Amino acid sequence: MFFIFPHISLYKLIHASLLRHFTPKVMETLKQYKIDQAYVTLHVGLGTFRPVTAEHLSEHKMHFEKFKIDKENFKKINQFRPNIVAVGTTSLRVLESMDKLSVIPDEFFSTNIFLHPGINVQSISGLITNFHLPESTLLMLVSSLIGRQKALELYNLAISERYRFFSYGDAMLILL
Repeated sequence: MFFIFPHISLYKLIHASLLRHFTPKVMETLKQYKIDQAYVTLHVGLGTFRPVTAEHLSEHKMHFEKFKIDKENFKKINQFRPNIVAVGTTSLRVLESMDKLSVIPDEFFSTNIFLHPGINVQSISGLITNFHLPESTLLMLVSSLIGRQKALELYNLAISERYRFFSYGDAMLILL
């Protein structure tokens, strides 16, 4: 297994909520189990948190987010794809954008890819993400992986079990 972690840009919105789950002890345990890691640099914007307001998904205009992958991590990602667990939705958006944008190492690229039901995600075998707001592109991204019905079932279970939602809440692991 292979994990992709985000390096969050410090001069944009700092959204490292998922990284709070990865304590130094957890990171050390991953190394002990020989689970390798790679990192991508993300410039996450406020558009990540905007709800979908379009009547039809095809009409929704996704925001752009900038990213960069250095040579070492680019090589690791290509070596392990699709046996990758993305950490965070924006990391997944980067991975799905790599081929579409002909990404090369050490260059900044922008993606506005909108992952939702009906879009076939091919770059990963798993995702670690938070429980997201209803009507958000983030919840739709989760639905693109496991289907809308299963996502709603999981959310109902999370509500009944009193999980913490949103950016600084509990996380889930989705294995494909």
